[in-house]
Amino acid sequence: METILLSLNDLSFVFWLTAMSFVVAILLTPLLTDYLYSHKVWKRPRDTAITGERTPVFTKLHAAKHKRHIPTMAGVLIWGVVAIMTLLFNLDRAGTWLPLGIMVAAGLLGLADDYVNITWSDRNGIKGLRTSVKFGAQLLIAGVGAWWFFTKLGFDILHVPGVGDFSLGLWYVPLFMLVIIAAANAVNITDGLDGLAGGLLAIVFTAYAVIALTQGNIPLAGFCGSMVGAVLAYTWFNIYPARFIMGDTGSLATGATLGVVAMLTNTALPLILIAGVFVIETLSSILQIASKRLVGRKIFNSAPLHHHLESLGWPETMVTMRLWVIGGMFAIVGLVVALFGQGQ
Repeated sequence: METILLSLNDLSFVFWLTAMSFVVAILLTPLLTDYLYSHKVWKRPRDTAITGERTPVFTKLHAAKHKRHIPTMAGVLIWGVVAIMTLLFNLDRAGTWLPLGIMVAAGLLGLADDYVNITWSDRNGIKGLRTSVKFGAQLLIAGVGAWWFFTKLGFDILHVPGVGDFSLGLWYVPLFMLVIIAAANAVNITDGLDGLAGGLLAIVFTAYAVIALTQGNIPLAGFCGSMVGAVLAYTWFNIYPARFIMGDTGSLATGATLGVVAMLTNTALPLILIAGVFVIETLSSILQIASKRLVGRKIFNSAPLHHHLESLGWPETMVTMRLWVIGGMFAIVGLVVALFGQGQ
């Protein structure tokens, strides 16, 4: 009976953090939107890809949206609320210090990128921080996190579901960095339609809250719950037609945090399934760039995948909701793999 009561208390704590994060984020949203609109923090629409090439299909698909002034930087609502709730109610050295630190660091990097996007573009029309600068900063953040994991927490094990654990030694450091940087950029790539990234993030972090609970890591489960609550509040205002968008400050912060949580729960491989839509979106962009470079032809009408689906005539809301459904199915399959593979 004592164990059951403890479990109920743990569940209550996670649900309370989730609900309170949602409420706090909802209450803070009017203050944020007033600031963003009054200071005209508009996202500057892009008309070039990261390679510098023109994007006529994307520009045509979103011509009407680009006529609207949509504020960016709203991702600060997500990581700001999660940081507040964690510092006040859920600070734990083993469970929340590292995801909190990397979340804030990645959020500040994204905030700088969003600011430069709003205020300045180079002679080639590329808006935001230069790719080399942004990637270098991501390497630094991921490297510090890897050092902390490896030297302070003693992590060097990769769990393969159904097979067992493998000690990677120093190879754990580049693996950690790869997961953090890949997850951060995957969310950034996917954040292209109203409500899309927010809905998918809520699904993925819910799955990780369950995983953390089953591993007995209650602080981390509460951290994931806070992320779910804050993301849902953001998504309430981000669904079509979006009141604001998260910007790089939101996508980099939530994506990097997702990677850290996966490493803390030793589910780097199940992450590929749990975050399946993010993976597919990223692969579609990589394949598009590789195909144009190698054979001079595009695979998709527009990349990433959600823009290709739009080009086929799917309304934006249909693309978003169907990818939510697919994301939910991926998360369930990945959750089953992660949970049933824990004992192997």
